[in-house]
Amino acid sequence: MSAALALQISTDGGGSVSALLSQPDEPRAACVLAHGAGAGMSHPFMSAVASGLAERGVAALRFQFPFMERGSKRADPPRIAQACVRAAVATAAARLPCVPLFAGGKSFGGRMTSQADAATPLVGVEGLFFIGFPLHPPGAPAIERATHLTQVTRPMLFLQGTRDELAELPLVTSVVAGLGERATLVIVNDADHAFHVRAKSGRRDPEVLATMLDALVTWMARIVAGSRAEAARDGTAPG
Repeated sequence: MSAALALQISTDGGGSVSALLSQPDEPRAACVLAHGAGAGMSHPFMSAVASGLAERGVAALRFQFPFMERGSKRADPPRIAQACVRAAVATAAARLPCVPLFAGGKSFGGRMTSQADAATPLVGVEGLFFIGFPLHPPGAPAIERATHLTQVTRPMLFLQGTRDELAELPLVTSVVAGLGERATLVIVNDADHAFHVRAKSGRRDPEVLATMLDALVTWMARIVAGSRAEAARDGTAPG
């Protein structure tokens, strides 16, 4: 696979942010991958996710939120972050037409993606995925951050560690159950919010990431197959 392609994404107000597109030959799906509040798109974890997806036949478009592009430590207000997500989704759709598209990301990035979709559905996106949904601040368990998810009508996948200090597992399990059939929870044993696992778990971080990516790609394939089957029943499948 070739190196990631560097891009610029135009945002509201005439500005732009950097992006990286990891694209395999003939991708079977594509995803827009938003970074968390503490590290940008080139963080080793984000790079590993993007390259791992590409190795599995899924294109990945990473992008910087404006605050990270400026080198600021303060995350963007939701309005700005959500507009950036929309711009990234539009860029991915334009560069990869006819490829099934998904959107989500790590922590803050996933939450901004779901908030954007809850406000106005993201055009062309088949499902949302969350790599460590940040349900609450550390030490302050609550579920208010998940309230908007009831407005999301498309499939959602939650990848959550059992030691995530930003998402106590019983609360995550309750939230996902309340969303019904459109939500799927994949529990990663012994993983914290950064998806690190302890040596006593008997696994290493790369093994954990591989398992997570396999689950994500399998979920994408299931959603795409369901969409195509529905289109065939409705007579709208491409000829």
